[in-house]
Amino acid sequence: MNTTISSNGLPQLPLATTTAENSSAQTTTATPSASSSATPADDSVKLTDSARALHEASSANAPVDTQRVEQIKQALAAGTYKVDPHAIASKLVALDGQIGGTK
Repeated sequence: MNTTISSNGLPQLPLATTTAENSSAQTTTATPSASSSATPADDSVKLTDSARALHEASSANAPVDTQRVEQIKQALAAGTYKVDPHAIASKLVALDGQIGGTK
C-alpha cells in the first residue's frame, strides 16, 4: 500500500545547504569527545493491541475484491448506492471505544 502525503497547500521549506566551512564546523562539533562516553539508554516501546492490529493490517497484502469494487463504482455512477447511516454510526462508536480503550 503506497501512501502519498501532500503539502495541503503549505509552502515547501528549502533544503539546508552546507558549504565546505560549515560542514567542517559541523563535523568538529558533532564528534563526541572521548571523555563523554554515552551509555545506551534502556528505552522501550509498548504497542497496544489496536496499534499492533493496525500495523499488521497495513503491512499485510490483503486481497482486494475487485468485483465488489466495480459494483460499488457502478452504483455510485448510477446514483443507486445506498448508505446505511446506522451501520456507519455503530462502527464509529465501536472504533471510538477501541481508541479510547473502553472496547
